Amino acid sequence: MDGAGGEAVAVVGIGADGWAGLGPPAQEALRSAGVVLGSRRQLDLLPAEVRARRVAWPTPLRPALASLVAEHRAAGLVVLASGDPMWFGIGRALVEELGSEAVHMLPHPSSISLACARLGWSVEDTTVVSAVGRPVSAVARDLHDGVRLLVLSADASTPALVADLLRDRGFGASELVVLEQLGSASERRVEGVAATWVAAPGAPLNVVAVRCRPSAAVAPGPRLSLVPGLPDEAYDHDGQLTKREVRAVTLAALAPAPGELLWDVGGGSGSIAIEWLRSHRTCRAVSVEARPDRAARITGNAVRLGVPGLRVVTGAAPAALDGLPAPDAVFVGGGLTTPGLLEACWSALGPGGRLVANAVTLESEALLARWYATHGGELTRVAVSHAVPVGGFTGWRAAMPVTQWAVAKPVEPLEPLEPASQGAQVAAEVAR
Repeated sequence: MDGAGGEAVAVVGIGADGWAGLGPPAQEALRSAGVVLGSRRQLDLLPAEVRARRVAWPTPLRPALASLVAEHRAAGLVVLASGDPMWFGIGRALVEELGSEAVHMLPHPSSISLACARLGWSVEDTTVVSAVGRPVSAVARDLHDGVRLLVLSADASTPALVADLLRDRGFGASELVVLEQLGSASERRVEGVAATWVAAPGAPLNVVAVRCRPSAAVAPGPRLSLVPGLPDEAYDHDGQLTKREVRAVTLAALAPAPGELLWDVGGGSGSIAIEWLRSHRTCRAVSVEARPDRAARITGNAVRLGVPGLRVVTGAAPAALDGLPAPDAVFVGGGLTTPGLLEACWSALGPGGRLVANAVTLESEALLARWYATHGGELTRVAVSHAVPVGGFTGWRAAMPVTQWAVAKPVEPLEPLEPASQGAQVAAEVAR
């Protein structure tokens, strides 16, 4: 299993049960190793019969990974991982560096599998959020009545932070179970309710299980749906907000898909980028906002609504777009008539990329009409009215209509095959 760059790297998953919990192949890999890389805690779990040189990971780990592997690979390198190396583990980073053929995985049951076994929860019905190297506020995205949630803790302080967040978001009635040192002889379980959580910090190696329950004593906030179009009151804003109905139409036109990157240009309150991120855990977004106060507001909204990974760039577009990673989709919600803005956004998109722009003024509407005439797509007018009191009766109050242009950048057609190539392709298909 040698990779193109040298000896294969073995990755051994190890649990809190240490050496005794490893299978024979994992134990043999460690006995044969020349160098073992891992955290200090993991290295201390190995017995004296593992004679390899032990090297502890530096902090931060990721920037040093390539050089460490290159330095020790020829000596027979084994990397220790917590539980399953491919479940929020070092395995992913190693595969990205070396390729899957150069990495030999020897997994241990993950903390998630062990936690679900202790709790009697089915793994497929359990939502997992990692707080390791990530803000605990990401938990807020998945708070819904009845959800079973497992939080991978960064350290002993995480359970209290999770309890605080649950109280702040109106989920103080949620049941918490902290599972420490899973699989070891010192395994421990601490239970309680978020609203009254007072347990002292325990072992740093723990998982927090949450059965989400809203607090009846707390006035319910706006219902945070799983689909776009959150209530306007879910956002802190100064009036610069794409309203709920238009937001839902806009996200439908942007059509987010897993792993895709959005540019939200003229972020305002960040609502479009935030709901793009809420659509799937792997979606990414950059919100570009010229005003520092609004940029700060975007960050606050993102944290409160469970997507703290939103990147906020403070600066005026198009200049602020320079150097950003290429987007899969672009939304322009403000500054449409800025010279060069639409040109910069269109140029940044690759084939198949989507651009959606909303206009409320005659000038910006005329600009969209010209681009529509040149590039096609769909031009739509969205008009929304809400019922309001009129004396003792009820009437309609119309919001400003929004003109929306949505377009996908053309995909270059494939070059036609030469006659000889066509014949070769047919022969290959027949042979197969």
